[in-house]
Amino acid sequence: MATNNLGGTFTFPDTNLTVNRLGYGAMQLAGPGVYGPPKDHDTAIAVLQAAVEAGVNHIDTSDFYGPHVTNQLIQEALYPYPENLVIVTKLGARREADKSWKPAQSPSELRSGVEDNLRNLRLDSLQVVNMRIMGNGPHGPTEGSVREQIEALAQMQQEGKIQHIGVSNVTAAQVREARSIVPIVCVQNLYNLVQREDESLLDELAADHIPYVPFFPLGGFTPLQSSELETVARSLNATPMQVALAWLLQRSPNILLIPGTSSLKHLEENLAAASLKLGEEALASLNQIGR
Repeated sequence: MATNNLGGTFTFPDTNLTVNRLGYGAMQLAGPGVYGPPKDHDTAIAVLQAAVEAGVNHIDTSDFYGPHVTNQLIQEALYPYPENLVIVTKLGARREADKSWKPAQSPSELRSGVEDNLRNLRLDSLQVVNMRIMGNGPHGPTEGSVREQIEALAQMQQEGKIQHIGVSNVTAAQVREARSIVPIVCVQNLYNLVQREDESLLDELAADHIPYVPFFPLGGFTPLQSSELETVARSLNATPMQVALAWLLQRSPNILLIPGTSSLKHLEENLAAASLKLGEEALASLNQIGR
């Protein structure tokens, strides 16, 4: 699999980490419900290796995927890591035997999570760690102070276990609070064609050259909205996922994408989205979906 265009490059602020804008999210490599081993171990390894061979140098993961599964797969497939590879992980949750997701947000739980990530990725220091705040209300992430969690990560940053800190599933107020404590190098939130509650936050971050990493690029679509997206996709001889990813790349230069898949075919399709250019007519139709 070869590609010459992954959406251009972006450098995380206050770091020497430069990535191609279209990366890869490892969550789907774990078993059903993001729990247990992959359905096909060899294919999971092949997908990771193919992504890097195609030019992907930004991989998003977490040790609570599996748990431990995706990080162990990344280590098996890619270690020793290419010099330009940036692995971004996240903390804030744990998995129970019933496959449920539980908050793990205390300083001791965060420290344990860092140690799990270091061990399973076979790293001495984590390049970027996102503090994922658990909890959502009817209109998005739940408000509340993130000071305790960010200060705990800042302490581990001083110890050298973490190089850079980001936040995930947060409100604009929480982003500002986190930035008052420590430099924040990325924000990972829900955002796509339909769910655009973060429009103003996205623009605020773009002005400060801070990357915004949307998750669930096709999440929350109604059947009618999906039909409208499919109509645009057919007109461009592309898949709905490719169009949704291309729209995000064109929405703002600070958007970094991490589409995930456990399929080599879908990986190739996702990476091809970086070369899809949306004209004014397509953009106008797509922009109406979210309104």
